[in-house]
Amino acid sequence: MTWHVVYTKQTRKDAKKLAGSGLKTKAQELLRVIENDPCQRPPPFERLVGDLDGSYSRRINIQHRLVYQVLNDEGVIKVLRLWTQYD
Repeated sequence: MTWHVVYTKQTRKDAKKLAGSGLKTKAQELLRVIENDPCQRPPPFERLVGDLDGSYSRRINIQHRLVYQVLNDEGVIKVLRLWTQYD
């Protein structure tokens, strides 16, 4: 299946923070992985619960996460966060 990746307004803000922190390359690698197959392992991912129920998280580093939703019916991966999942 071909996936289309869309970014939220918050994700665009987070991308600017990533560029300034030197984590842009790692985030781009993870985005390429999920665009190819959002459930590919490795790298590991975890399914989130609570406010982000139905979303997935992958580590950019020890502190920051790539948080996304997979909309199977539409073939869309919606990237929600690139900085932290807790803001």
